[in-house]
Amino acid sequence: MCCGCVARCPAPTVALSSLKRWVSKVKIPVHNLSGDTVGEVELDDSVFGVPFRQPVVHQSVKQLLANRRQGTAATKTRGEVSGSTRKLYAQKGTGRARRGSIKSPLQRGGGIVFGPSPRSYRQRMPKKMRRLAFACALSLKVSDGSIWALDDFDLSAPRTKDVAALRACVGKASSVLIVVSESHPVLSMSARNLPGTMVRQCSVMSTLDVMSSDKLIVTVPALRKMEEIWGSKASNDESA
Repeated sequence: MCCGCVARCPAPTVALSSLKRWVSKVKIPVHNLSGDTVGEVELDDSVFGVPFRQPVVHQSVKQLLANRRQGTAATKTRGEVSGSTRKLYAQKGTGRARRGSIKSPLQRGGGIVFGPSPRSYRQRMPKKMRRLAFACALSLKVSDGSIWALDDFDLSAPRTKDVAALRACVGKASSVLIVVSESHPVLSMSARNLPGTMVRQCSVMSTLDVMSSDKLIVTVPALRKMEEIWGSKASNDESA
């Protein structure tokens, strides 16, 4: 979903009684590498069961996209272009249009009027709003059935076939995000040749990563770590 679509679509209406909890007692099945269901896991409602707030998610995505911009585009004004400031020819008597400096914006190779200059596009967003946007994105994926829980991902050597088989288990999806609890170089090497497949550590993933992925494959340890980082218990510990 692009930022323009998020801005144009009307925000979903949520009853006042359900503002605190969108999905009560969230439970999703747990699968193994073969795609078989081996159990289920109960998720924290404060992370995976909150009502979707579209303006907050939109602002978070816009902030992340803006912070990616380099802001190094630059042009030269007539005062910065190399060249002489002498008048090209006499003001009158030639029959031609009057000309001044060769660095004039009207001249080929002259300065640029109102061109871009290096600047910072960074945007600030309160921490509570960032956490809320992330929880809204995860809750939306849970409600859509787009989060696929995995018991564990143990790879001793890089094998793209294993990741491709796992991706086939989640169904047809143009983009898949694999979320792990710790850095997994072997998994990253196994997935980097698969188009539309991205591996993220749960502690560094963002709202943009979640919203730009059709399916999420999340290991159970990553789910628990996400609850520790963004859950209600973590928020209470920070406010204490």
